[in-house]
Amino acid sequence: TGHTGSIHTTSWPIYDEEMTQDETFTLVIQVNGKVRERIEVPATISENEARSVALDNPKVASFVGDNTIQKIIYIPGRLVNIVVRNS
Repeated sequence: TGHTGSIHTTSWPIYDEEMTQDETFTLVIQVNGKVRERIEVPATISENEARSVALDNPKVASFVGDNTIQKIIYIPGRLVNIVVRNS
């Protein structure tokens, strides 16, 4: 009543892989293994861009302070961990 066509005669939806990809993700930023910030970033962010975003964040910068950065660990699509040594 009131509907045209039937569900039995319609075609299945077509799979589109682009529709399943997220445009952004939450980048977790850690300092010495402790979560200090979470930031939404584009899914296409490179390692260098992720490092820059992490180091430029004021909250993260306050935890790093004047300490020496030993290394920066980047796990694509997940996190940046900044390992510092107290000065």
